[in-house]
Amino acid sequence: MSKRDYYEILGLQKNAGDDEIKKAYRKQAIKFHPDKNPGDKEAEEKFREATEAYEILKDSKKRAQYDQFGHAAFESGGAGGFGGFGGFSGGAGFDISDALRAFMSDFGGDSFFGDLFGSGGRRTRRRAGGRPGNDLQVRLTLKLEEILSGVSKTMKIKRKEKCETCGGTGSRSGKKSTCQQCNGAGRVQRVSNSFLGQVIQESVCPICHGEGAIVSDPCSTCGGDGLNSTQTKVSVDIPVGVAEGNYISIPGKGDGGPHGGPNGDLIVLIHEEKHPIFERHGIDIYCEIEITFSEAALGKTETIPTLDGKVNLKIPPGTQSEKIFRLRGKGLPVLRGGQFGDLLVKVHVKTPEKLSREQRELFEKLAETEGSSTSFFEKAKGFFS
Repeated sequence: MSKRDYYEILGLQKNAGDDEIKKAYRKQAIKFHPDKNPGDKEAEEKFREATEAYEILKDSKKRAQYDQFGHAAFESGGAGGFGGFGGFSGGAGFDISDALRAFMSDFGGDSFFGDLFGSGGRRTRRRAGGRPGNDLQVRLTLKLEEILSGVSKTMKIKRKEKCETCGGTGSRSGKKSTCQQCNGAGRVQRVSNSFLGQVIQESVCPICHGEGAIVSDPCSTCGGDGLNSTQTKVSVDIPVGVAEGNYISIPGKGDGGPHGGPNGDLIVLIHEEKHPIFERHGIDIYCEIEITFSEAALGKTETIPTLDGKVNLKIPPGTQSEKIFRLRGKGLPVLRGGQFGDLLVKVHVKTPEKLSREQRELFEKLAETEGSSTSFFEKAKGFFS
């Protein structure tokens, strides 16, 4: 299947400027981000595709190579002989994990996400040799109280681990034979002719998947993959202040790689549980309370719940409905920072729907003391006179 044009993917003209490229990519990335489209493989592929395009077009040198030679410029041994880009093997190995890291590097805050993902990762393991296993994604639901204080969570995950019968080799005897398709190189070349001349495209061998060897006597337990499905527990420390859409990568906790290859990563997607009282707005939290007419007129001290206890809110006499009070420092913390948001409390003055005889008499007496107010029609009459 031929690859789509990078400019077409981002909806750009070839003379687009750097700012246009960045804006176009950001729009695509936000639209198709896996966090906004959980389980949607089509959206995931579009996110990966857009990120791959952006990684090329944002770099002036890579963009010039692409403009001259197209996708062939980033195939090892291609027309320009440039090899892969940024360690991603020209898109052939640019997977969703790479796309997520690339997106966060530019738009997620390097200092925080770099630490969470850890140094060295899937790209390092790919260069180290062996086909890595699949990255796994799990959705971790957190309460606002846990986001406030930070928490350690233990999750049960299903993943593929090294087969104990064959030691992960996939072979009953533990031996492999040289792949006849690539003669042990792990990669195959395809030569084609174009108006640019002869173009050599190199790709991973489809028979041995880049290993250069194949199993001739598959293990009866794992079927030759060297992997078996298991269930295991993984612990992760969640820092204070995370938010919906953040994710943490735990290196080496994904599926094991075929035939002894390195493990993939476990990507933990953060999801916030809906709170029964509070709404989150950035680092601020928001809630609403009701008070009576008399409480609004006379004032009162109301006990307000927060994420870490209760506080007293002094409501002054004459408070109007929809008034918002701010309790400073009672919100959520900045991610890995010392600053805290506020708790915003909106007051609703409740109008009684049914009155007892005693209440009605009291309101009637109150109405007499308030005197008559100028009606709207009287005000309007005065305006037009």
